[in-house]
Amino acid sequence: MTTKLSPNQSLDTGLSTQKLSTQDEYYLGTEDELLNDDDLYDDHDDLNNESLDTENLSFDDDGFDDAQDDDIPELSIALPDVIDMTHTVVDNESGLRIDKVASLVFTDFSRAQLQGWIADGSLLCNGSAQKSKYRVKPADVLHLSTTLQQHSQDLPENIDIDVVYEDDAVLVINKPVGMVVHPGAGNQTGTLVNALLYHYPQQHHLPRAGLVHRIDKDTSGLLLIGKTKPAQMALMEQLKDKAVYRHYQCVVAGDQASLMRHRRIDAPIGRHRNQRTKMTVMTAGREAVTHLLTVTPLNDNYCLLDIALETGRTHQIRVHLSHITYPIVGDRVYGGRRQLRAGLTEQQRQAIGQFSRQALHAYALGFVHPTTGEDIEVTTPIPEDMQKLIAVLSDGYDVE
Repeated sequence: MTTKLSPNQSLDTGLSTQKLSTQDEYYLGTEDELLNDDDLYDDHDDLNNESLDTENLSFDDDGFDDAQDDDIPELSIALPDVIDMTHTVVDNESGLRIDKVASLVFTDFSRAQLQGWIADGSLLCNGSAQKSKYRVKPADVLHLSTTLQQHSQDLPENIDIDVVYEDDAVLVINKPVGMVVHPGAGNQTGTLVNALLYHYPQQHHLPRAGLVHRIDKDTSGLLLIGKTKPAQMALMEQLKDKAVYRHYQCVVAGDQASLMRHRRIDAPIGRHRNQRTKMTVMTAGREAVTHLLTVTPLNDNYCLLDIALETGRTHQIRVHLSHITYPIVGDRVYGGRRQLRAGLTEQQRQAIGQFSRQALHAYALGFVHPTTGEDIEVTTPIPEDMQKLIAVLSDGYDVE
């Protein structure tokens, strides 16, 4: 469902009503990672391997640690192999970093690509190599001369996708459980990118087929995609500036009263020292703040949460809920035996034990349209598997 909202309007999910505004203090971040070609890559994680259960290493799930944009597989770009381009700096570009100016004028390439070409001498300023932080002056001449390297062989595949919003500039997809967003080690085919290249062949010239962020293979929900390079970049900037918000719903093992004491979870997250595919709360980690907007009891020991993020670290929701000892049902990585609480019927115990993925769904997405300036909100219902789980946990509970 797509709606156009004013800042004071609300979204009725059927479970709770929340004010949704790009100005609201709660709607500050995104669980998934921002695909940003800017300096945001200081916040990146190992984005090149979703098969390791990196919960959406969003392209800026602020969940990244030290990996750079080069760790994100690029799509093949439909341009000539030999690149020879020149730009003369104008007055209004004076004082900007050379990599910033290059990204503004050589728009077919990501900023990370251009930074690499600055570093290896393929992009010169007045015939000389400079560092990316060099500030340009009027009449400086930037010359890009290189051979375009194809970073991957991502191929179109006829895979169904659920489009919930589309216009000339923006696409929003409802990703099903089990679909990897983006090709990586162990997942070269069958991804959302492969599907996008089939259904939208013009996306092939965009970095990562226009993706702005991503979510984990076993998390369902909404993904934002730019259909043009200006739209993609504008949406990335919005995500960077926290003007894009996403809401998640999840089923957790925990009682309402206890969860209400954790309405704001502020605990830094970093990569686990021994288990490198996992994240953990640690003193030396990056700042991470999660807000529990509503806590809806399903029974005495299980609740449905509506969550927003102030930051977007890798696996943030899952790690934070596990840290406070109320893990997401079905989370095999961070949940463990704590998912099973007292008083369950046999049917409920089986439903929890057999739930094959983390019960986490990105159900609401809001952004400012990159060309019209309108406030757009898209929502999608909780998927059937989570609905069935909620129904079972809400019925037949044994009260001691």
